[in-house]
Amino acid sequence: MELDLAFIWAAIIAFAVLAYVILDGFDLGVGILFPFFPEKHEKDVMMNSVAPVWDGNETWLVLGGGGLLAVFPLAYATILPALYAPIIAMLLGLIFRGVAFEYRWRTKRAEPLWNWAFTGGSVVAAFAQGVALGALVQGIPVENRAYTGGWWDWLTPFSVTTGLAVLIGYALLGATWLIMKTSGELAERARRYAYVAGVATLVAMGIVSLWTPFLEPLYLQRWFSWPTAAFSLIVPALVAACFLVLAHGLRTHHDSRPFIASLGLFVLGYAGIGISFYPYIVPTSVTIWDAAAPDESLAFLLVGALVLVPLILAYTAYAYWVFRGKVNPEEGYH
Repeated sequence: MELDLAFIWAAIIAFAVLAYVILDGFDLGVGILFPFFPEKHEKDVMMNSVAPVWDGNETWLVLGGGGLLAVFPLAYATILPALYAPIIAMLLGLIFRGVAFEYRWRTKRAEPLWNWAFTGGSVVAAFAQGVALGALVQGIPVENRAYTGGWWDWLTPFSVTTGLAVLIGYALLGATWLIMKTSGELAERARRYAYVAGVATLVAMGIVSLWTPFLEPLYLQRWFSWPTAAFSLIVPALVAACFLVLAHGLRTHHDSRPFIASLGLFVLGYAGIGISFYPYIVPTSVTIWDAAAPDESLAFLLVGALVLVPLILAYTAYAYWVFRGKVNPEEGYH
């Protein structure tokens, strides 16, 4: 049986985007929570908790974006013009945040400025990612293989709502990461914030989930027509289960369980999006097969991916293994 190379590549890019969201999400969440921890020592420990892994997490963003250009050039050519503004905002936020990692430790007088650069970059990047997601889900107008919308089509009530939802969800990931990686008063305060962020994330997921099916007839049919209507029961049930695990872990002062449950919420939300508009890569205009490069190119690139992706997974896993456990409050970034 002939391999469906377009489907394989869609799965690889979907995995890369999910890996980026759940890995970079928690360190963006740490930046979002930065202002809520006023003590300098607390901020130092928070930044140290993500310093060894934050740049490696963003490898998946490069893989997802570069892979989209290489293997789905039509999707790249239609999605990017529709989302230039939020994507540029996201990149600028990530740049400010990355520079803050280095400059904050090099100055005393300007340290508050770089604290705000770290926070602002994290907030802008997270919100822009959510807005871009909402703009993609609500649909991108395409005619004759080209984007036909306007400059501000990405800015709608739905995209702003998804932006806020992602911002809140990343704050939950950041709070539960701090519970797992820190101790003492910092971890206890993060636990209190995780309660609030957990409830807010569940509410935000509910609002977006109820809104999405009414954006496009395809979504409505997918979620309320048999057999895919089964997901309308399965996914919410799994979300409720993850939330119960999160709440129980917070209540019993378990270190890692809240973080794992928070990751579960994001995976389920991501799966819900995939269920909504598969097989479209540009909903609801372009399928993954319409957007794919020639099979020869897909096969050639797949050889490289079969080498590169396991290497990225290996060094990512190794980095997390080396820096496992609680952060030593006495150690610094440099």
